Amino acid sequence: MKTKIFTILFFLTLSISAQEFYGKATYKTHRKSNIKLDSTQVAQNPDLQKQLEAQMSKMFQKTFELNFNRTESTYKEDVKLNSPTPQASNGGVMVMSFGGGGGSDLLYKNIKENRIANKVELMSKVFLVKDDLVKYDWKLTGETKNIGTYTCYKAVYEREVENINMTMVNGEAKQVTKKEMRKTIAWYTADIPVNNGPENYWGLPGLILEINDGNQTIVCTEVVLNPIKKIQIEEPTKGKVVSRKKYEKISREKSKEMIDRFRSNRGDGHQMQIKIGG
Repeated sequence: MKTKIFTILFFLTLSISAQEFYGKATYKTHRKSNIKLDSTQVAQNPDLQKQLEAQMSKMFQKTFELNFNRTESTYKEDVKLNSPTPQASNGGVMVMSFGGGGGSDLLYKNIKENRIANKVELMSKVFLVKDDLVKYDWKLTGETKNIGTYTCYKAVYEREVENINMTMVNGEAKQVTKKEMRKTIAWYTADIPVNNGPENYWGLPGLILEINDGNQTIVCTEVVLNPIKKIQIEEPTKGKVVSRKKYEKISREKSKEMIDRFRSNRGDGHQMQIKIGG
């Protein structure tokens, strides 16, 4: 009888521990920028292109926190003070203002129910994107490497994407659409048994610690499991509810609207102001 009671209590303890499993992972991100100046601006200041690339690189270096349990997670930027506004040294060819509402964005994933709720601020308007989880057809390679103290395994996902690049040439806004194959490489660890990861990434037999999709790199720098202060995971509820497809359409329209606004503000053509946020 005692043996049976001990066995029941043992499995009950395991069940409770499994339910209460939670943690926090910190990620650093870096994204490549493709912003180019026209030949006139480069001729006036040969170092301006390098200055711009350095500023853009710094702007895209961000820190995010993933709070998770076995079935849910939230992903949010760890917001720091805005960087000072950099100005070109050749009489104001370009003024750039960094910052915006991106720090209030919150991505909620529910793995068990196969859905997301993503609170996003776009040009001072708040949207709540509700949709199914993004599906990833991961291919496991068996290749391994260490990230910190964790042994990680490589997985690859390839898909065709449609890139829409909007540029302004001689005061005219132009849109170029191009389809290309994009490869996403993920490194996950089975030592943390949750099929979750940063941003929209998920679906592997362990927590994803690194992502590289060619344009962006996301690397986990710290993992804390079952901290003393229990992590609360709350689904966002504020914002205009839209689907992912609808939000992408709105985002493209807002991008074009922003470029048209820049074009109208250029005046004599010797100055352009760019405000980048989110």
